[in-house]
Amino acid sequence: MELKWLEDFVALASSLSFSRAAQERSITQSAFSRRIKQLENWLGVILVNRATFPAELTKEGKAFLPSAQESIRNFYSTRDSLRPKSANTDTVTFAALQTLTVTFFPEWLKNLERTVGAISSKVAADRGGIEDNVAMLVDGEVDFFLSYAHHHVPFWLDGTRFPYLVLGRETLLPVSCPEPEGPLLDRCIAVGKDVPYLSYGDFSFFGVALGKLFAAEQAFTRRVVHENTISVGLKAMTLAGWGVAWLPEKLVEQDIREGRLAPASHDAKWNIDVEIRIYRHAASSRPIVERLWRGMEKGLTA
Repeated sequence: MELKWLEDFVALASSLSFSRAAQERSITQSAFSRRIKQLENWLGVILVNRATFPAELTKEGKAFLPSAQESIRNFYSTRDSLRPKSANTDTVTFAALQTLTVTFFPEWLKNLERTVGAISSKVAADRGGIEDNVAMLVDGEVDFFLSYAHHHVPFWLDGTRFPYLVLGRETLLPVSCPEPEGPLLDRCIAVGKDVPYLSYGDFSFFGVALGKLFAAEQAFTRRVVHENTISVGLKAMTLAGWGVAWLPEKLVEQDIREGRLAPASHDAKWNIDVEIRIYRHAASSRPIVERLWRGMEKGLTA
């Protein structure tokens, strides 16, 4: 049983609407419904009558609601009592997509420090899936969420509660080991040969964006030879000659310049341009969070 299942159920009990509760919890409605079902399966009872509109709690759901609310309160109360009293006063915590912690975060944070003064920072463990990383911001586990953004990858965040700044841009491009015959992706497509494909999977940020790209452009057959949600891992496999991977340009620009990797296509339609965004929780009143946010805004207008 997971705490987020209880929080989902309490949100649903408040609104009696799967769509509104999913929006409040900043996840898709299908994922929200799945988590409510997982809670019901764990308890062994039906909590919500889905045959009515609006939804209604069943007898078991009404009986379970006070316990769910009390469990949530107890969990956070215990967490707060265990934390050192000085914790979270000077240190800012970031959730970030793993690739950005390598290609963007270190230099950007150093530049920010020049504007706002000394910074003590911490990066929470990347949970892999888009929704799980967003949930850390929604649940108040982190101060900021650093992410890529693309119009084909939905972010279920209310802009009034979770404002964001665009810090920069990045290009995802197909690369492979250089071959004398020319770009690997172009050659495979031209002769109808399977493309040896290094995949992000279906549910990571880049996996979703690439799925949309493949559906919209010229069809070709991909043979998945390896899967990893982390770009750095896919880069290592690409350098070892396993096939084509779509990687952030900043991650591979030196390898391309020095000839270890090469663009796998001459056609720019296979590139994906994304924004680099940072989100915060508007309700946070910690002075250090406000100071950094003002510094970020100042840096964008300088």
